[in-house]
Amino acid sequence: TRMAMQVHGSYGTMKTMEVERLYRDAKMTEIYVGISEIQRNLIASYLIQ
Repeated sequence: TRMAMQVHGSYGTMKTMEVERLYRDAKMTEIYVGISEIQRNLIASYLIQ
């Protein structure tokens, strides 16, 4: 999706373009997965102590 944004240039950031929605959804998933991993690490370190 990042390459698709580059191919579309500034048009890729317009809300009317499908590539904008796909990129936004992919980023949200990436952020959510990262937050879950951080929470798992915090819980694991708490349990080890």
